[in-house]
Amino acid sequence: MSNPQDQFTVRFWGVRGSIACPGQSTVRYGGNTSCVEMRVGGQRLIFDGGTGLRVLGQALTAEMPVEAHLFFSHSHWDHIQGFPFFVPAFIPNNRFHIYGTVAPNGSTIEQRLNDQMLHPNFPVPLQVMGADLKFYDLSIGQSMQLGEVQIENALLNHPGEAVGYRVSWQGGAVAYITDTEHFPDRLDENVLWLARNADLLIYDATYTDEEYYSERMSRIGWGHSTWQEAVKVAKAANVRQLVIFHHDPLHDDNFMDQVRSLTAEQFPNSLVAWEGLEVAISPLTVVSSASKVAVETQISA
Repeated sequence: MSNPQDQFTVRFWGVRGSIACPGQSTVRYGGNTSCVEMRVGGQRLIFDGGTGLRVLGQALTAEMPVEAHLFFSHSHWDHIQGFPFFVPAFIPNNRFHIYGTVAPNGSTIEQRLNDQMLHPNFPVPLQVMGADLKFYDLSIGQSMQLGEVQIENALLNHPGEAVGYRVSWQGGAVAYITDTEHFPDRLDENVLWLARNADLLIYDATYTDEEYYSERMSRIGWGHSTWQEAVKVAKAANVRQLVIFHHDPLHDDNFMDQVRSLTAEQFPNSLVAWEGLEVAISPLTVVSSASKVAVETQISA
């Protein structure tokens, strides 16, 4: 078994956007909202606390006591709703470092997580959580170190603001860019900066171009992007592997199969994220899968 200190892996626990959508038509890709875990250089990093965080929490109960760093892109419901159901946070001797930027209205990530657990929204307050919770306010554009692991962030184009993250360690890099809307006439410089030469780009491709520009129900201004734009970013930023993420709840397994095929035609080194997908960064390899989605086990450089 490999030493955790030498690992850089990414696992997807929730891949949907907007609202959880469990059911028979979403079994293969999953219905939980955003939550991505990275094990890198001995550190456990968690990005966003959608309903996928509840599932991750259940898995972590077998590893306690546990310490992890939880980074929020923003605090829309689909990115924080799993936090009140994150069982390890209620158990003493666990420790969680929680990070987020200050919202435009001045509220911190601690205030926003606290507020969602107040009456009448939730039966017990955040203070009932027995783990050691440490909150940190990040500045937009801040770079920080966790040992040898570097975490950078940049502002994204999303209503109410959101940030994307870049995690770098020993020459490998993963960009987590969700809840961002592309610009009509240019690629977003912040997105390109986060994604630059990344081994893995996780990108918000909630819609297709046809949906985004639909005359019947345009999604322009809703704060999300398309798989077509994801391909443009991946090519421009010289990304090794693209992962389509933050799937629309209306997109069932069959629809996502189509997105997977179409994306692969334009960017062969691409995947459509599903719950249970785990990718090792060096060498870039799919190391495990809890899904029936068929993939190649070794990804070309």
